Amino acid sequence: MKFFHIADLHLGIRINEFSMIEDQQHILDEILQLAQKYQPQAILIAGDVYDKATPSTDAVKLLENFLIQLSYLKINIYMIPGNHDSPERVSFVAPLLHNSGLYISQTYNGNLAKITATDEFGNLNFWLMPYIKPAAVRQYFPKISIKTHNDAVLAVLQNIDVDTSQRNILLAHQFITNATTSESELHIGGLENVNADLFAPFDYVALGHLHKPQRIFRDELRYSGTPLKYSLSEVAHKKTVTMVDILEKGNLTISELPLTPLRDMHEIKGSFDEICNPKNATNDYVYIVLTDELEEPNVISRLREIYPNIMKLQYENRRTETANFTPTSTLKLPLELLQELYFFQNGTPMTTEQEEYSTNLLQKIKEESI
Repeated sequence: MKFFHIADLHLGIRINEFSMIEDQQHILDEILQLAQKYQPQAILIAGDVYDKATPSTDAVKLLENFLIQLSYLKINIYMIPGNHDSPERVSFVAPLLHNSGLYISQTYNGNLAKITATDEFGNLNFWLMPYIKPAAVRQYFPKISIKTHNDAVLAVLQNIDVDTSQRNILLAHQFITNATTSESELHIGGLENVNADLFAPFDYVALGHLHKPQRIFRDELRYSGTPLKYSLSEVAHKKTVTMVDILEKGNLTISELPLTPLRDMHEIKGSFDEICNPKNATNDYVYIVLTDELEEPNVISRLREIYPNIMKLQYENRRTETANFTPTSTLKLPLELLQELYFFQNGTPMTTEQEEYSTNLLQKIKEESI
């Protein structure tokens, strides 16, 4: 069986007040063209379908049209909600859609959904694990100490019966230890870390959550990454669709199909005279860093004549370097700062429950500010 693995569509996202709907429409159309060319039997969407728990009408219509077009191609769809999604909204009337080949994971209820497909090599089991948080799992395993995301995922996976003589595919939306992050993602301390060893029983793990395409320890444990660049830290990423062709157990091949955006994203650095050359005109999204010691008058309006889609403009010179200097040793994660403030005010460290609450609150603030 051949399938596509994508994730982190973040439909409806705005970046520096730029709506990405048109760009997302283009890239979804390109994924559909790749589906027509390579004819996969399934597509796996590993979470963060929307950018917010309450998506815009445009975002909902975009997903609706994408799923309809996939159904016309007779491609089965396996989809899970991520940390940006509302599981209830993503999985609305999900059971009614199974006959249409659309399988959506619902809120975790003590069990993982398993859908079994068959091909010439036998059964192929797709396990759908929505984004897992300790608070959502604890009630189902009252006899187990569940403090971290790793504890929660371990409890969930130990509670399913995986027949390792068959082929098993897991969709998951978690932060795997030692994975490479981008500034688009918020990770607070080590509470979100999940050990890669937990996924050993699965022949392929379709991961979402991180924006850079990457393998984690083995080729079959993989983030597909976002289909578009969503931050300055992603300008060097090569965005792709991951294509997996799994034959008999232990025999699969993985390919990365390149995607071409409607508008690319770059960082441009130099003096105003160098950058403001009409020969450099582009509609791509750009982050501009000017190295002039003196600021030019009406600089942003003059630059927009050449770069209409400026995401951000900043100066980098002796003055800003002095003003922005911060010793590396003082840089701390948001949760660490909250922990220090709490200890200063109360004389005792946060409990595990307080750390978890703070982590979720900071994550929500991050999501709502994008």
